[in-house]
Amino acid sequence: MTATTTGVRSQASVGIALMCVGVACLCVNDAIAKTLTQFYSPVQILFLRNLIALPIAALIAFKMGGAHALRSHRPAAHLLRGIVWLCAAVLFFSGLRYLELAEATILVFTAPAFITALSALVLKEQVGWRRWLAVLVGFVGVLVVVRPGPETFQAASLFPLATALFYALLMISSRWVDPRESMWTLMLYLVGAGALLSALITPFFWVTPMAEHIWLFIGIAVFGTAGITMMTQAFRFAPAAVVAPFDYTSLLWATLLGWLIWDEVPAETAYLGAAIIIGSSLFIILREQQVRA
Repeated sequence: MTATTTGVRSQASVGIALMCVGVACLCVNDAIAKTLTQFYSPVQILFLRNLIALPIAALIAFKMGGAHALRSHRPAAHLLRGIVWLCAAVLFFSGLRYLELAEATILVFTAPAFITALSALVLKEQVGWRRWLAVLVGFVGVLVVVRPGPETFQAASLFPLATALFYALLMISSRWVDPRESMWTLMLYLVGAGALLSALITPFFWVTPMAEHIWLFIGIAVFGTAGITMMTQAFRFAPAAVVAPFDYTSLLWATLLGWLIWDEVPAETAYLGAAIIIGSSLFIILREQQVRA
């Protein structure tokens, strides 16, 4: 085994570790958000989270990217991305109020399918029949999870599905950002735009936070920022095809946290649907890497 091969494997191991820890942090973020949605509107939760996270994100951007990471060449693009991201987050937090944590997490796994569909429909990229078939299989998995019937269907399931759609739009919108800007600039301005936009709406939903919830708002800001930072770093150490599949470890954490905190035990059909969705998403990710190679 050569030194180069050992170095590549070491880099990949670091990337995988960062991805797993980052995913775990975001699951804790979601669990805190689910707790807070029983007392506050999703908009207010996002405003306080972003307000607390903004100086943290600015410090990380400066440390990792220098002074250049604090400046943007296309602020309007970041503002538009902020709108899309705020919509995604509000929808997801709204769903968490009514759904089990694991079920909401599973439905967001459909994002790769939405990205593929939007790439073809919006960006006019060529998508082969294999990926279209994977998209259809993914949505079969969605039907298994949501169980569309008068006695089993929950309208709240549409919230995480809409979240996946807006998340896909967010990923595609990165094409509009100036290519000279680093991922740290994208992270900083996404948090900043989220704080600004939610500040405009929050007065209509404002409820004075209870003292015992302050630490929860601090926690959601810390875990959310840490999760995004680690996942971003993961893609710097290893190719997307290597680290992206570990995003699905979030189902393990969501199931564990849901059971520990709310005694939630997802139905067997939820795991069957998750297997179908994850399988189709992994195929899309791997096929995308092959096409771009």
